[in-house]
Amino acid sequence: MSESEESRMTRSGPTNSQMAVAQNRPSPPQQIAFNRHELGAILRVYGRKVAEGEWRDYAIDHMMEKAVFSIFRRTSEVPLYRIEKNPKLARKQGAYSVIAPGGMILKRGHDLAKVLRVLDKRRHLSVVV
Repeated sequence: MSESEESRMTRSGPTNSQMAVAQNRPSPPQQIAFNRHELGAILRVYGRKVAEGEWRDYAIDHMMEKAVFSIFRRTSEVPLYRIEKNPKLARKQGAYSVIAPGGMILKRGHDLAKVLRVLDKRRHLSVVV
């Protein structure tokens, strides 16, 4: 095979042997992340609570099995709440959950907006007490 024939073959695409190797190769593990709409909903609640002076800091963690948005009253403390997205639970209890500092799940569901409402209810409960 001449050099020009080889260059035409490689330009046309991968060979059958290259495709077989690529198919057998495991795909890299995917990280779970919040999409733009999910982050928008979370940040609306967060911004409102910051304006009220209740929250001051947050952290976002993207892991292999879930994504976590942690909310802090002060930077040096443990998170007040964690908003988690776990796609493995999407068909069961729902992918989204709000978790309190002790690990108690306050709300879990399929709709993020409905799950985030529990954070607004918490404010009303603390005012009454």
